[in-house]
Amino acid sequence: MRKVAMVATLMMVMAGSAVAQTGTSSSSKGGPWPAPTGHRQPRLDQVPSDKDTSSATEAMKRDDAALDRKLKSICRGC
Repeated sequence: MRKVAMVATLMMVMAGSAVAQTGTSSSSKGGPWPAPTGHRQPRLDQVPSDKDTSSATEAMKRDDAALDRKLKSICRGC
């Protein structure tokens, strides 16, 4: 009985590796899409200018400073 179980396990492992090598499986039908070829670089008109980012950065700094003031009043020892 023990030999039969060992042989059955060995056959299942071999069958699984054969399917993995050939790629023929029922789950491969709905697999992922193929990767796109090449790498698309952004054009100059698609890259934000420094003026756009500087105004956003200034607004974030203002918001961060306001948040820091609020947090210092809440946690005094932090």
